[in-house]
Amino acid sequence: MSYVLAFAGSNSSVSINYKLVKHTATLIKGEEVRLRDLSKYPFPMYSQDAEKENGFSNSLVEFNNEIANSKGLIISVNEHNSYPSAYFKNTMDWLSRIDSKFFADKKILLMATSGGGRGAIGALEVAEKMIARFQGTVVESFSLPRYNENFDEVKGIIDAKLAEIHAAKVASFVKSIS
Repeated sequence: MSYVLAFAGSNSSVSINYKLVKHTATLIKGEEVRLRDLSKYPFPMYSQDAEKENGFSNSLVEFNNEIANSKGLIISVNEHNSYPSAYFKNTMDWLSRIDSKFFADKKILLMATSGGGRGAIGALEVAEKMIARFQGTVVESFSLPRYNENFDEVKGIIDAKLAEIHAAKVASFVKSIS
């Protein structure tokens, strides 16, 4: 368990939450960070029939193993109508079929961003409850509102106050896994 696993709960190839995770990963010093783009993981919609007929895909088993072998997780969830996306929920459903405690003993930095002023707070709240259900511990939570105004793909978080809050939460997360 020598790395941090970082991913966004989105299957969009232009995910702003993935961009936030990617930026956050660059701030982790002294730890290996494995960044995963879930838009490259084609998990089908979960159903008992699909599980019975096809079992677990290799990519799902590999992703589950990466979670299990990590020392901590950085996750950013996207929001659809005040909830995490169906893709994020679907991924959690599949993982829970392999092991209902797939986040056990994992320290998690949970984040979200959106184009609106609430910064995907609704998705954050729901995702935090989901993570607890699967035995994970959210040690820090961060919301970035108004992504298009507050984030630059080269510079990162450009609002000084938000950048300071984010950096403090990243530092607290790193301390929790050290």
